[in-house]
Amino acid sequence: MTVDTGSEIALASVHRIIKKFGGERVSDSAADELRRILEIVGENVAKQAVELAKHAHRKTIKPEDITLASKSILKY
Repeated sequence: MTVDTGSEIALASVHRIIKKFGGERVSDSAADELRRILEIVGENVAKQAVELAKHAHRKTIKPEDITLASKSILKY
């Protein structure tokens, strides 16, 4: 069993995401690995969004900052 290390994303939420897309049974270690990856991607998007807002001389992160940052990070 995997020990929660203070993650921002609940393991149960990750289980639900995987099951939503057809995973009948999901091991805790698989859900934990996806959670780890999602947190890394989320942190990178958040950092980029903060930089975009600062560049625009704003303190408030807006949806367009997140959208632009995610396009930059995920290359889609």
